[in-house]
Amino acid sequence: MGRPGLNRRQLLGGLGGLSVAGGFGFAALGTGADALASGANTRVRYWNLFSGGDGSNMIAMLDAFRQDNPDIAVKDSTLQWGSPFYTKLAMAAAGNRAPDLGVMHLGRVTGFSPGRFLDPWDVGLLAEYGVREEDFNPALWKRAVIDGKLYALPLDIHVQLCFYRKDVLKKAGLLGDDGRIVPVTSPDEWFDVLKEARKATKKGLQTIGMWANDQNFQWWFFVAFYTQLGGTWFNAANTEVTFDTDKATQVLEFLRRHTADGYADPARGSVGAEQFVNGAPFAWEGNWSVPVYSGAKLDYGATPLPPVFGKQATHAESHAFVLPHQSDRGGATNEAAHRLAAYVVQHARQWAAGGHIPAYTPTLSTAAYKELNPQSEYVSAMDHQATEPKVWFAGSTGILAQRVGPIVVSATVGSAEPATAARRMNSALTQLLAMKNPMDGHTAAEGGAAA
Repeated sequence: MGRPGLNRRQLLGGLGGLSVAGGFGFAALGTGADALASGANTRVRYWNLFSGGDGSNMIAMLDAFRQDNPDIAVKDSTLQWGSPFYTKLAMAAAGNRAPDLGVMHLGRVTGFSPGRFLDPWDVGLLAEYGVREEDFNPALWKRAVIDGKLYALPLDIHVQLCFYRKDVLKKAGLLGDDGRIVPVTSPDEWFDVLKEARKATKKGLQTIGMWANDQNFQWWFFVAFYTQLGGTWFNAANTEVTFDTDKATQVLEFLRRHTADGYADPARGSVGAEQFVNGAPFAWEGNWSVPVYSGAKLDYGATPLPPVFGKQATHAESHAFVLPHQSDRGGATNEAAHRLAAYVVQHARQWAAGGHIPAYTPTLSTAAYKELNPQSEYVSAMDHQATEPKVWFAGSTGILAQRVGPIVVSATVGSAEPATAARRMNSALTQLLAMKNPMDGHTAAEGGAAA
């Protein structure tokens, strides 16, 4: 795009203000160390941020790819999740030492200066390997397109869910004939459900774990319910704030009611999962909790966050494959990177075991996926994703959550009135929109942050 490059010092100076996890250290835990010594014709260096169960599932998919493609050696490295990962990736791209393939949260792609730190995908080559635009949810694919080019290949969406204990809700008369939670369509209906569930809850347990003190979770919940109300953030050109403080106040009052009425205990904000395992009826958590609850042999279900404001919408992010910028990208290695990403996207049944919803929609219609529980219960979230605005300062662990998340928390726990917090959110959005992207050099208004 003809933009001037950044040297290492400028890059570190710009990214320093974005770090939420401290330092720039990382752990490279590659499972493909033998790839360097293999007899394969082509090697692909792949960086990802998957640990725990996700890491195990990714390794399994990579091993399957290696078996099916012995001519391609994959050297994969797992880096520390969060800002350290993005800093490392940006530095590598700026210094022409980038891996051949990487993973990012889709909400972060816009701020990663596509065209300078990221290379676009060759959609024709992806199609040759069986991956086409029509195989993806249109809204998800659109989020990956910037300036008319595809800069991210979605692997999944991961969503915030309402987990519920079937044994407790059955006792409370809150299960339908289908064995799932009764429908909820308004705030009052939701709090009626909580009231009845509390009657059936063992003493010493909160009714719902909702991470009341956590800026990220509270921000994600806000995004979901604000989207249900049809709230907007900025105009199409990202030059003006269109945030609706009245709708925001409604959402903040709704979140606050959980703690004010004693259904959620802010002092127990970090032990919601533990309480759920011990018999609490509800937990609002990410879908990555599925392996935990399934491993505990609970009788539970999981549904998208309740549509209390009349419209289905639950917060969603996406892990996506990206091509970190290389000045000499092309040839057999680039083709192999496309082949690897396309293979993993198409073989995401293994990935679904971690609770994520595969982005490749043909997977969702298979018998194997439909047999997954509770995944098949919340797969509809693919069609009503509530996402952060498409601006450079958004995305997982981005500064939007850092600036606005604490304001949401202040309303949820009662240290600020919802209307006051809504006005503060509007002010924070106005300030952020005027800031420059440290990896781009333009203000959001000048740089065309959204496609």
